[in-house]
Amino acid sequence: MKKLTGLFTIVVFSLAFNLNPFQAQAHCEIPCGIYGDSVRIALIYEHIETIQKSMDQINELSDNENPDFNQLIRWVVNKEEHAKKIQDIVSQYFLHQRIKPTETGNAAAYKKYQQQLEALHHILVFAMKAKQTTDISVVETLKEKVHNFEHLYFHSH
Repeated sequence: MKKLTGLFTIVVFSLAFNLNPFQAQAHCEIPCGIYGDSVRIALIYEHIETIQKSMDQINELSDNENPDFNQLIRWVVNKEEHAKKIQDIVSQYFLHQRIKPTETGNAAAYKKYQQQLEALHHILVFAMKAKQTTDISVVETLKEKVHNFEHLYFHSH
């Protein structure tokens, strides 16, 4: 019964703050030491695939003589949500928790820090651009930017 009460409290709290209690978050901001860096990268790639499928469906539905506007809107919303999820992972997980500020005294570490920040910024920008268009080239660039960050980030791990 106590377990059920705890779950009930989480659901009520989540609903009160307009949160989905069953939606997985990028990770907590408590220094727990449990990190799934490669899982986060895999999630980003999964979101990119979903964005690409959404763009394909939007383009296909738009080309119909009588487009199904309900479906069209649903694919647009889906594309937006997954682009936002990429932004959330980059911001909440990598920028807030994993990429640590480095002093300029250590030139090599500072250069890597700057490169990682730039790569993450590019991912954020191209996730934003994915919201603004159905141009598949944006998705390809986004994949490239994630690949670049992945190489920079995991190269030393």
